[in-house]
Amino acid sequence: MVHQNLFPTGPGKVVPAATTKNNAGGVAYQRSNEQALAQFAATGCFGNTFYVKAEEQLSKVLELAQTCDPRFVAQCAIYSRQEGAMKDMPAMLCAVLAMRDPALLAKVFDLCIDNFKMVRNFVQIIRSGVVGRKSFPRMARRLIKGWFEKRTDAQLFHSSIGTQPSMADIIKMVHPKPRDEARRCMLAYLIGRPVASMGLLPEVVQQFEAFKRGEGPAPDINFQFLSALPLTPEQWKQIARNATWQTLRMNLNTFHRHGCFADTALLAHCLKRLQDPAEIAKAKPMPYQLFSAFLHVEDTMPPGVRMALAQASDAALSNVPDLPANTAVLVDVSGSMSHPVTQDRGSATSKMRCIDVAALIACAIVRKNPTARVVPFDTAVHGSTAFMRGSVLDSAKVLATYGGGGTNVSIALEHIRTAMPQIELIVVVSDNESWMDSNPYGRGTASMQQWRLIQQKNPNAKIVCIDLTPNTSTQLKDEPNVANVGGFSDAVFDFIASFSSTNESWENKIKALALPGEVG
Repeated sequence: MVHQNLFPTGPGKVVPAATTKNNAGGVAYQRSNEQALAQFAATGCFGNTFYVKAEEQLSKVLELAQTCDPRFVAQCAIYSRQEGAMKDMPAMLCAVLAMRDPALLAKVFDLCIDNFKMVRNFVQIIRSGVVGRKSFPRMARRLIKGWFEKRTDAQLFHSSIGTQPSMADIIKMVHPKPRDEARRCMLAYLIGRPVASMGLLPEVVQQFEAFKRGEGPAPDINFQFLSALPLTPEQWKQIARNATWQTLRMNLNTFHRHGCFADTALLAHCLKRLQDPAEIAKAKPMPYQLFSAFLHVEDTMPPGVRMALAQASDAALSNVPDLPANTAVLVDVSGSMSHPVTQDRGSATSKMRCIDVAALIACAIVRKNPTARVVPFDTAVHGSTAFMRGSVLDSAKVLATYGGGGTNVSIALEHIRTAMPQIELIVVVSDNESWMDSNPYGRGTASMQQWRLIQQKNPNAKIVCIDLTPNTSTQLKDEPNVANVGGFSDAVFDFIASFSSTNESWENKIKALALPGEVG
């Protein structure tokens, strides 16, 4: 009798042949150019991944952005910024549009280049010459001028953080026209020239200058303005008390090192703010940002800080959707998942690893859907849901310690087929670089073979593969009931919920995005 796993029967059950090899050398399915660009848009940070150098990633994105229809490039830019909360990628795609289709750039600019950091990214990418030329296209220059014109003097001051290029550099490049004497004074201040009348500057600027002279309290401004100055312990406490929610979350260790949390009243104030549902809803932190803060608070930090972050995470995950009762989350715990999720970027490298984000996604789903099962895997399947105790962050921290071997997605799918045949929805969270299960005989991937066998037992089952790193291949070919999606923002949860009730592809969701001025 022939091998049933290799030669399954039934209509529509033929395993498609693999068409490429992934970065780890395993057989895989080549994404279309649009699918690949969408994947990079949601995950690419232009740094080194476990398998791919930053230069290779940049080259591939440029190739895809030049090949795909400009409208789809524009839609990917919007998705990348608005849904994926990416920074480098939307700026890059806008820079490509500046050369390919200036009219489209004008439509999407405000949605993608929505703060001064994004302006800086956009300018630097064009000035680097990677998109074709170093000189600024007329439309790009006009749009940056418009960005300045739409901001008040106070907003310009609050935005004037950062270098390479600085706001002064960009002002000198685009020459925004002052609308009145106050704006003329403000522009002079920003580029370091004498100011005709300090009294015409915004009150916050005057307060900042007074503070630098030691003549007043710290104004309510970006933490970076103040942290570069020599501050007294009392000034540090004042800053901690008045900090925005996100500034507080990002600088817990800094405030602790400067003695702020030795003040029990201030500590209680900060802990209350960290857990405040209203403040969390306003700040809209991404779950992985809270997990990062949770993982990296210093050992000497008061224990209440970790507890507050854990409470905040549960509040921030309130938008995790309800999923089918029979749901399984397959979590890749292989060695390559220990790489930073925002990729290796030198001193700017995030301490958050792919495995940390994968664990967080899994635990968030289980917390909202208690009947869901978690299946950690590398070369073998590990454990069960026994670790789901305490907060989402506590549980994710435990899960992230599993495994460390090679990547074998098919073994997790085989486990589903044999141990959980009634599963309705499978969610795979991985870097998508399965290689240990490669078929040497040129047939489809082992993962696709296992999926066909799952379909024989449960034809209505669906699977969503979440890729946490940029790549151009998949282990499961896109087809009805199979979806490949990229990224680690809340948009992924929304897509899982949508796909569990429809079969709309991630690529088509991006294509459905209406551009400004259009009816969606």
